[in-house]
Amino acid sequence: MKGIILSLVSIFAIFTAGSIIKQETDRELEWWETTIVYQIYPRSYVDSDGDGIGDIKGITSKLEYIKELGAGAIWLSPIFQSPMYDFGYDIADFYAIHDEYGTMDDFDELLDKAKELDIKVVLDLVPNHTSNESVWFQEALNGNEKYYNYFVWEDGVVDENGNIQPPNNWVGV
Repeated sequence: MKGIILSLVSIFAIFTAGSIIKQETDRELEWWETTIVYQIYPRSYVDSDGDGIGDIKGITSKLEYIKELGAGAIWLSPIFQSPMYDFGYDIADFYAIHDEYGTMDDFDELLDKAKELDIKVVLDLVPNHTSNESVWFQEALNGNEKYYNYFVWEDGVVDENGNIQPPNNWVGV
């Protein structure tokens, strides 16, 4: 009897899921709902200049291969200027390409080649990981109210030795 009930529950779950999928597909799906997205961590993808670090030119060189795989979009982990304490997730300048990855011209070439191949390019934008070297953060520290509210401020914690520590559990660098 327990097996019959589980089977009925499974059939109900499949039927329900099928109904939800059918209802969902009654509308025109967006490109990002139907496209295979190839995620790339640029630092470890393809190194075009032999320095041991993947770069934008390396990514561009593999776009035809990515298209052959059936992908219609690439998603790049952060390529913006960064001090690299967090391998690119600590962005210092959202308007500049990190020099290890190349230049803005290299990025423009990537975009041109991707457009030619009908591959969309998605950038991993992580504004909640702004570097302490960011102009925005430095301006906020200097009291510029325009940038102050870009950040969440919390007082440090006093440890058992009386030293002020960051208001988190991160190990200092």
